Amino acid sequence: MTQRGRVTRPTGPAGRPRRTDGPRGGERVGGPRGDLAARRARLHAVIEPVVNEAGYDLEDLAVSRAGRRHVVRVIVDADGGVNLDAVADVSRAVSAALDAAEESGGDILAGEYQLEVSSPGVDRPLTLPRHWRRNVGRLVKVTTRAALPGPRAEQGAGDRQVTGRVVAADDERVVLETESGRAEWTYAELGPGRVQVEFHRLAELGDDDDLGDAEDTDDIDDEDDVEDEER
Repeated sequence: MTQRGRVTRPTGPAGRPRRTDGPRGGERVGGPRGDLAARRARLHAVIEPVVNEAGYDLEDLAVSRAGRRHVVRVIVDADGGVNLDAVADVSRAVSAALDAAEESGGDILAGEYQLEVSSPGVDRPLTLPRHWRRNVGRLVKVTTRAALPGPRAEQGAGDRQVTGRVVAADDERVVLETESGRAEWTYAELGPGRVQVEFHRLAELGDDDDLGDAEDTDDIDDEDDVEDEER
């Protein structure tokens, strides 16, 4: 099962504090959402190759403001899950890559930033074949999109909620064991799936599993409000 963890890396090259006297090139800290989108694109170009080279998939990358600094949240996953040691290794590699990128090409994020690396939790929607494959054996709820003729299809009249256990999943389709028996759907026929928490299975979960989350090593000040998150 996928373990969760979070590691906060030092900010700035070689762990030195990053400058906070304002952005370069007229870039405005705390600007509109479009600024965060541009920063996210620059970060993605640096971070994704590092994560892939380490043998993981970059599942999500978010940039937000927390008071005077940015928070960069990186979600990684792999077949078989990601343990806390892997999270720490990826965090170090990403931090080093960001330092190198800034030394060679200038600030990617103006001012201070905090880097958080973690693995997905059970609340992550299942939208890609690899998400379904990595949750074989789990109970999920999903909306099936039935193909109906005429205007009924446009209105979603054939859509229905299905709850079942993932029996198999490949690049084309997923097989669920439901109360009505086993059935399969192509991914085009499914909406985002949601893993269902089964409380009778909690005894099987370790302290660092999906339902747990390690504490940040560098907490955000209580008065800092996270805002303007861009995914």
